[in-house]
Amino acid sequence: MDAQSAGQVARTLDLIHGVSYFAPEANEALLAAGLHPGGMCYFAGRSAAMGAVSGAVVAATFYNFNPELVARYIPAAWSLVDPEKVVAARYRGVDAALRRVLGAEVLASTDLAEAADLAATAARAIPAVDGRPLYAAHADTPWPTDPHLVLWHALTLLREYRGDGHIAVLQTVGLSGIEALISHTATGVGFQEEFARTRRGWSEEQWAHARGRLSARGLLDGSGELTAPGLALREHIEHVTDELAFAPWSVLGDGGCERLLEVGSAIRARLFAEGVFPAGVFGPGVRG
Repeated sequence: MDAQSAGQVARTLDLIHGVSYFAPEANEALLAAGLHPGGMCYFAGRSAAMGAVSGAVVAATFYNFNPELVARYIPAAWSLVDPEKVVAARYRGVDAALRRVLGAEVLASTDLAEAADLAATAARAIPAVDGRPLYAAHADTPWPTDPHLVLWHALTLLREYRGDGHIAVLQTVGLSGIEALISHTATGVGFQEEFARTRRGWSEEQWAHARGRLSARGLLDGSGELTAPGLALREHIEHVTDELAFAPWSVLGDGGCERLLEVGSAIRARLFAEGVFPAGVFGPGVRG
């Protein structure tokens, strides 16, 4: 198992974590806790583990969202619901969503229990919190006990650990949040462009200006496609991100990663089959 292979496993399994953003049960639990409809559930749900932080902190750690969008919801969310209660509601929502989608047979299966153990082994092997603020916050959240939640929690820790390192790489190569979003969208393996722009809160004018900056650097062509240097830069970003995130995955070895990927891919496919991820969200490189 090398860093790039582990990175592919991580990216494949990320969508299991994505239940917390797309499943209706997750949103309903946050609304029931007292949050307002709309983007507040996303921003508060993901950032609550950090405590009652400011909108600037959320924008910094999430990176590719328009700070003006974040400021509409944070810190207002904390005046409605304490962060600790938001965290608890998030787990209730994920629990309900996975119970519905997976069903009793999968929830009780040895496959799921094995996948949860493997993911937990990797997550517990994360070496340190240094320079990883979102991971550090989530690492303080108590571990659940049900296998489906153990799996989700472990993948969340691995995802935020990887994401913190990814932001460090983006800054090193000089890509702002919106520039990183545009260039990643252009690879076809992330969100579709319109979904990415609107969900991240960027105007058409801001998007066009950022595309112009990427074009001036020779990273995009006139139609918005990545140039050869642009593709090389995105490959470099993913390569270094994989290296920075490799340590916890390495403890599983080839066999452990392959087994986790096998079970996780079946769960991911079920999420797509059950319509957890609506049409028009992901680019052509993302399949169930």
